Amino acid sequence: MILRMRAVDIVEDAGFNSLEAVNAEDALAILEARPDVDLLFTDIQMPGSMNGLKLAHAVHERWPSIKIILVSGQVTPSEANRPPDSRFFGKPLEVQQMITELQGMIGRGALEIVPGADSSTAVTPALAEQLLTAENGSLRLLLEQAEIDAKALLAQAGIEAEEREAASKLQKLILEELHHRIKNTLATVRAITSQSLRTAISIEHGQQAIDSRLAALGQAHDLLMKAEWANASFVEIVRGATEPYDSEAAGKFTIEGPEIKLASAAVIALAMTLNELCTNTTKFGALSVPNGRVAIAWHIDKEKSRLIFTWTESGGPPVYAPIRRSFGTRLMGSLGQQLKGEVQVTYHPAGFAYALDVPLSAIVASA
Repeated sequence: MILRMRAVDIVEDAGFNSLEAVNAEDALAILEARPDVDLLFTDIQMPGSMNGLKLAHAVHERWPSIKIILVSGQVTPSEANRPPDSRFFGKPLEVQQMITELQGMIGRGALEIVPGADSSTAVTPALAEQLLTAENGSLRLLLEQAEIDAKALLAQAGIEAEEREAASKLQKLILEELHHRIKNTLATVRAITSQSLRTAISIEHGQQAIDSRLAALGQAHDLLMKAEWANASFVEIVRGATEPYDSEAAGKFTIEGPEIKLASAAVIALAMTLNELCTNTTKFGALSVPNGRVAIAWHIDKEKSRLIFTWTESGGPPVYAPIRRSFGTRLMGSLGQQLKGEVQVTYHPAGFAYALDVPLSAIVASA
C-alpha cells in the first residue's frame, strides 16, 4: 500500500488526478464507471486472480485509447508480451523520469502542488531528491553485497553449483527471490523516505519520521521471520508497536482481543499503521499529556466473518481534525482499502478514535 501511495504522488506531481485500485477487479470496476480515465499505471505483481500484465491486456482490448504503463521489480516482459504502445519500467522507479513519461504520453497535467503554509522551513523538492539519491545509492550497494553474501552462505552450507545440476537451480532460485525481495524493500524504503520528506516541516522532523517508519518496517519483518513468513501473531504486533511508548508501571495502553494468526500480506500494513497511531498520539493526542490513555481492542464478528479493531484515546487535549492529509493520515486510511475493508477515523473533542472493519479472509493466515 505504501508503493501505491507513492505512485499516487508521482501521478499528482505530473499534474494529474489519480484513482486508486488494490487489484485488477477494482481497477476494472473503476474503468466501467469512469469514462474519463486516460492512463493505467500498474505493477505487474498484484494480488488477486489477475496480475497487472493480464489487466493491461484486458484494458487495451476494451478501452484501446487508454495509455498503459507497467512496472515490476521481478519480471521484464518483452515488447511482444505487452499491449501495443504500452511502456515498461523496472523498479525502483526514477521519479522525474516517470513524471516526464506521464506528461509525454498524455500531456501536461493541470494540477499544481500547493506548498504548505510554512514553506520557509519545509524540505524543498531539490533537497528531497538529493537525500533520496544518496539513500538509493547506499541501498544499491547493500543489494550487491546481499547477493555476494547469499552466494557465500550457500557455499558454506555445502551447496556447490559444480556438484549437481539441482544445486545450481536451487542457488539460482534463491538468488532471484532474494534479489526480488530486496528490490521491493528498496522501493518501499524510497517511498517511505520520499513521503516522509514530502510533509516534513524540517530536516529533523523528516529524519525522525523516517527513522520511526523504518523501525516499524524492520519490526514487522522480524515477526515474519520468526513465523517463517507464514503467519504472525496479532497480539505480538500490537504489543510490539505500543511497547516503546509504554511500560507496565505507566499502563497507558489497555489491550484486549483474541489471538489471531495473520497472513504475511497483512502484517507489514498493520504494523506500519500502528506505528502511525502510536506516533500521533504521543505528539498530538492522548499520550502527549500525563493522564492520557489509549484503549486498543478487537473482536471477531463470527456471523459476518469480520474482524473489528478499535483504537480509542481519552484524557488528552482537545482534538481537532487536521487541516491537511499527512502521510500518516493517508496510510491509516489506506489500510482498509488494502485489506478490502473499511476505516473510520473520528476526531471527537474528547479523544481521537480509529476503527478498522475487515473480512477475516483478508487477514487470517490459511491453515
